[in-house]
Amino acid sequence: MKIVYADAFKDQAEKIDQILSDFSEKGKTLSSGRNIIKTFDLNGRLVNVKSFRIPNLINKIVYRFFRKSKAARSFSYAEYLLSREVGTPFPVAYAEECKWITFGRSYYICDHLEYDFTFRDIEKFEDEAQKESVLRAFTRFTYELHEKNIEFLDHSPGNTLIQIDGNQFEFFLVDLNRMNFKRLDFKQRMKNFARLTPNKEMIKIMANEYSVLTAWNENEVFETMWGYTKEFQEKFLRKKRLKKKLKFWKK
Repeated sequence: MKIVYADAFKDQAEKIDQILSDFSEKGKTLSSGRNIIKTFDLNGRLVNVKSFRIPNLINKIVYRFFRKSKAARSFSYAEYLLSREVGTPFPVAYAEECKWITFGRSYYICDHLEYDFTFRDIEKFEDEAQKESVLRAFTRFTYELHEKNIEFLDHSPGNTLIQIDGNQFEFFLVDLNRMNFKRLDFKQRMKNFARLTPNKEMIKIMANEYSVLTAWNENEVFETMWGYTKEFQEKFLRKKRLKKKLKFWKK
């Protein structure tokens, strides 16, 4: 197994290696499914270990020779985000299992971050003023990403952890393996909001805040942002219906 450690954790390599060896038998499971996330104690520090599922046959070759693994990308993107003062749990290490010409599992280890809520929870807020406040703060956070030439492709409801700090909100990106780093044009910026919510009123607030930040026409910002949102939702629902039909025919 190939293991790469963050500079701050190289002196804890032995313990990290042991955590990886114990992954299947120990640790507290936070999430299971395609990927598995568990927490472990690293010399008094709580860390998350994410085990990415074994890729399909083609990607076993691709990740072995031609493309960085999801774990390697998560690690390097976390280091880059922190260098640009963008919140994300501190990276500890990543590991890859390789067998001759094929790629197996990979693991990404980072700090475990306690948080108050995610974007997904905002819609449930009963306090409308607080809802608007966090939406505007989130929009400013996203605008800052765009200004730093960061396109977070998985900008979805569960992938931004939010902490409340007095009257302020702090944002931390997770699930980092899909990102682009480039200058974003108007449409790319608007499309980056598409996966967040189908709630039109929430989109209106974010569009208003983004237009204030950029001095762009508010109606154009909203119509474009809302258009990409509807397009994504329609595609998502079609995919969901197709899966339901396939499950029916398999019975």
